[in-house]
Amino acid sequence: MSAPALEVEGLSRSFGGVMACDNVSFTVPHGGLTAVIGPNGAGKTTLFNLVTNLYAADAGAVNFYGTPILGRAPAEIAAMGLIRTFQSARIYPGMTALENVLAGAHLHVRAPAWRQMLWLGGARREEARLAAKADALLELVRLAPFRDVAATDLPMGGQKLLEVVRALMAEPRLLLLDEPAAGLNDAETADLAELLRAVRDSGVTVMVVEHNMSLVMGVADEVIVLDAGSIVARGAPREIQRNARVIAAYVGQEA
Repeated sequence: MSAPALEVEGLSRSFGGVMACDNVSFTVPHGGLTAVIGPNGAGKTTLFNLVTNLYAADAGAVNFYGTPILGRAPAEIAAMGLIRTFQSARIYPGMTALENVLAGAHLHVRAPAWRQMLWLGGARREEARLAAKADALLELVRLAPFRDVAATDLPMGGQKLLEVVRALMAEPRLLLLDEPAAGLNDAETADLAELLRAVRDSGVTVMVVEHNMSLVMGVADEVIVLDAGSIVARGAPREIQRNARVIAAYVGQEA
């Protein structure tokens, strides 16, 4: 890939008198795993919402593999291969875990609706292929025993992992994950770390907003630190751990 996965230039958005995103610029290289960290209210989720056009930006530009995407509909951005998850798990009620994962593949279903309704051979083969892929992803995050369980009956940690694998079913080029470790226990967090490394190693670019510093420092290639809507530091995890501005942003600084 000659172009970076994501180029953000001068991105800004205010809500009333609060600058939630203040002239933010950075580049996410293809094939890497970039983490965005910062204290509560730093603007991390707002950044994702601006990139995916859930919020309209006041100023700035966003390029996805060289293509400008600001102003495009979120569904169009997703169809281009920029897929995201949300802070709170968004599970489809009335559907099993497997059905939730399969829903992530809707952008890539080739069989027309009439073939699916008549259950013709091509539609059957496609559904079998997608189900096999979904089962493999559920196995990877240890949710295979719950494939036929109502997704809403899973604990919060299981629902968060389910949302991640559903996003992977959409075959993203760039995957944005908003606090995927929220609600996960230690074992589930370890499974998530293994999954994130596997996704990156498969060639999918990953960008993750996360509060779990052990997870971030263990999987990220680069860390971007936001505070009050602005980037205060960026670099390799080891550099960020020693950065005085980062420490001040998280724990405050003595007068």
